[in-house]
Amino acid sequence: MQAAIPFPNLSPEIFTISLFGIEFALRWYAMAYIVGILIGWRIVVAAVRRPGLWRDSQPALTAEQVEDLLTWIIVGVIVGGRLGFVLFYRPLYYLENPLEIPMIWQGGMAFHGGFLGVVVAVWAVARKHGAPLGSVADLLALSAPPAILLGRIANFINAELWGRPTDLPWGVIFPGAMAQDCPGVEGLCARHPSQLYEAGLEGLLLGAFLLVMVFARGWLKTPWLTAGTFFAGYGAARVFVEFFRQADPQFITATNPMGYALQLGDWGLTMGQILSLPMLIVGLAAIAIALRRDRQVA
Repeated sequence: MQAAIPFPNLSPEIFTISLFGIEFALRWYAMAYIVGILIGWRIVVAAVRRPGLWRDSQPALTAEQVEDLLTWIIVGVIVGGRLGFVLFYRPLYYLENPLEIPMIWQGGMAFHGGFLGVVVAVWAVARKHGAPLGSVADLLALSAPPAILLGRIANFINAELWGRPTDLPWGVIFPGAMAQDCPGVEGLCARHPSQLYEAGLEGLLLGAFLLVMVFARGWLKTPWLTAGTFFAGYGAARVFVEFFRQADPQFITATNPMGYALQLGDWGLTMGQILSLPMLIVGLAAIAIALRRDRQVA
């Protein structure tokens, strides 16, 4: 094994308290989403309080209506994320153990499921307040990257969702028997820190780009442009990172060592790529339609 980075001594729990004989733990993963959602909420409030960012100086929502959107988003993320994990990744297991479906404290959330849950939330809030669906979607897209960034960092702290084996100098030696189960690798196995790749691409880079385009270039004046860019940017980043991310174990077999969910000869697509490609396609289509409508209005 070449040079690699030992996994730092990090606990997935920030602290644990015991009340009446029952232990309650605050985990980094939960804190990441709490802080990420709060940051996203403040970004959205800042946007709706600046009429100059909007076409005809008419924000899609008021600051009070944004709080309603926040509530719907939290429900959509939790319910959609859990059901997405159940249906996309372990349907047979949960079919046999249905009582474990609501046990989210045991882990198991899927971004694409949470995304679908949030889509429903955006539609419901837009309909409730008579707001343009595209503009509400733009606000959500603007607010999502901070939670993604912090969530992927929490994945790293939890030593989960690690990448494929690598001999690159920034490979990380993740703890655990599964992380060290690398066929053909002698000694300790270093893996791509794919969680940090996703944090950088889907969270930091995409989020910074959208903030600049919205607050400096007035993208909210073109409905669906910000949302389309988020869909396409996330989809492209996820498809790329999947080449370095360890496939889900239920898809890995002796004849399918790469863990493709859809295998075509020696090639294939992972489940993450299958779920992300539609986001990329829909995002590009939304960008094209938004720009065409903007030219017609102008």
